[in-house]
Amino acid sequence: MRKMPGLFEYGGMDCQKNMVEIMDTTLRDGEQTSGVSFNDEEKLALAKLLLDNLGVNRIEVASARVSKGELSAFGKICSWAAQTGHIEQVEALGFVDGGQSIEWIAGAGGRVMNLLAKGSLKHVTMQLRKTPEEHWNDIRRDVSLAISRGLSVNLYLEDWSNGMMHSQDYVIGMVNSLKNCGIRRFMLPDTLGILAPEQTYEFCSRMTSLYPDLHFDFHGHNDYDLSVANSMEAVRAGVRGVHTTVNGLGERTGNTPVASIAGVLNDHLGVSNTLKENELTYVCRYVESISGIRIPANKPIVGEAVFTQSAGVHADGDSKGHLYENQLLPERFGRVRKYALGKTSGKANIAMNLEELGIRLTPEQIRKVTARVVELGDRKETVTTEDLPYIISDVLKGEFAKGEDRIKVVNYSLQLARGMRPVATVRINIDGTDYEEVSSGAGQYDAFMKALWKVYDRLGKSHPKLTDYEVGIPPGGKTDALVQTIITWDWNGNELRTRGLDADQTEAAIKATFKMLNIIENSNNNLYETQNC
Repeated sequence: MRKMPGLFEYGGMDCQKNMVEIMDTTLRDGEQTSGVSFNDEEKLALAKLLLDNLGVNRIEVASARVSKGELSAFGKICSWAAQTGHIEQVEALGFVDGGQSIEWIAGAGGRVMNLLAKGSLKHVTMQLRKTPEEHWNDIRRDVSLAISRGLSVNLYLEDWSNGMMHSQDYVIGMVNSLKNCGIRRFMLPDTLGILAPEQTYEFCSRMTSLYPDLHFDFHGHNDYDLSVANSMEAVRAGVRGVHTTVNGLGERTGNTPVASIAGVLNDHLGVSNTLKENELTYVCRYVESISGIRIPANKPIVGEAVFTQSAGVHADGDSKGHLYENQLLPERFGRVRKYALGKTSGKANIAMNLEELGIRLTPEQIRKVTARVVELGDRKETVTTEDLPYIISDVLKGEFAKGEDRIKVVNYSLQLARGMRPVATVRINIDGTDYEEVSSGAGQYDAFMKALWKVYDRLGKSHPKLTDYEVGIPPGGKTDALVQTIITWDWNGNELRTRGLDADQTEAAIKATFKMLNIIENSNNNLYETQNC
């Protein structure tokens, strides 16, 4: 790995040059994801999470002159950042426009402008219809204006990757022309995500070799699914900063995911950084909730399934010496390892899940339960840890009966009329006694839940908090298709996931709800202890 000598200055602090800066642009580039838009409060909350919780070095939060809403959000973030010592870490995209962007940024309290310039000859001549010298003169003018207004300036070389491929003399001439005019960082975007790792290393090495005293950032896009590999090669080539977004949000296929680059920097490169790994899961799931873009189950580091072993041989190996674990231990990221239940499950998977629930079975009982789980997996049914007690009860019957559900639905009525709030009348039975309540809500399930919690409040019973609600039907499903509803609950800091299946979405959700309530009620019944799953 190429050594990165000396010191560089960041945010008023001297940092070792082998420490890579993370500039997160979720609030600017990430918001260019189709259908994604954050409001003021969401932007401010995420800015705080990125800087205070996750520990990124810099955040790019706005584009100048986009909208009144963008200006309002940028102003709020700058106000908070100025009060908390983060103002030099907050950046906004500006344009070569004779000072208009500068006034927009400075007027809102910003202190750092990321100036967007053209990093390829084609962009200059075809889009701007200017000569290189004319464009560089315009940049120098705006950099001088920005500095006179008290702003620091970083420079984006837009389409730099194409520039290095097809007009390298232009790129070198541009940096030669601008290197002494007060620009703090030169930022190298693979704007169209076209680079392969070996090209990234070659082009970044050329920049760092020619200009060892300049600070270069790499800004990757993921069109070929290579942004993490390219960012890794850029760091190996000596760049001092990498740009990321949470969950890889961004235009087209998105940008370099911050969670993935954390693993690469720490495990493959051994390069110092300020990211706090144990905060990644929380921050990524927060962005999932406000963006509406779900994290794929197989997304490295933060996906639902990435710390789940499915094959029985893997569970067996882990139980005998952690044979199927790598450096990416789930505990680093505030998570735990799971063992999936399905057609590839072996006895070791079942044993691991039973241990989690505190249930002890004989080897013969485990064999019977394993056979039923595999049978359900063959039918493409989802089996969760919370389903196991019900499977055990069904398979072993008198051998290991879990008893009657303590909480049952007696009946309910859901009323929906146009222009009126849905109303639910609910009657449930708890330990042999019926209780009835009525409530309205934002939707039919919401009305049902509010009526249900009225019963709980009347009895002084605490109840869990719903944290996620997922609905799915088979691809190509018709209006009469079975609906699977998976609901995630928080119960005293423990996570429960329960599933309901029905042709009616609300009925499926109600089934999942009562499965959860009975799990909690039975958790002190000496059968099993509810654990984090």
